[in-house]
Amino acid sequence: MDDVKFDVRLEPEKKERTVHARITADEYAALEEAAKAADMTVSGFFRSLTLEGAGVRPIMTKDDRLVMAMLLEDMRMIGVNLNQVARALNSGRGVDPSELDINLANVQRVQAAVMTELRALTKRAGHQRRGGG
Repeated sequence: MDDVKFDVRLEPEKKERTVHARITADEYAALEEAAKAADMTVSGFFRSLTLEGAGVRPIMTKDDRLVMAMLLEDMRMIGVNLNQVARALNSGRGVDPSELDINLANVQRVQAAVMTELRALTKRAGHQRRGGG
């Protein structure tokens, strides 16, 4: 898998630069409609499309970012548990096999949830760009 850093921000960054683009009234109306369907401002929608097209980050709504933040926290907690298991094994203590099974099931659960969210995000973003609300 690529070494892609998935940056989840709950607080917006200060926007310091402005980009100007000239579009027709019809294009603006389509942009405005697509932004509304995505529950975003025109500026936020345009910025997301631009960044997505540049390969910087996918288009994400506030709800998307919250879901990803929750999944990130789940992964962090699983990592803590796995570190405790590794520490126990490295110190010569035994670990109940059911604990390993639980941790493995948790990793698989979060992996499936991340894949589901990313598939939905990709499908929705493409559908919205094609004007499918």
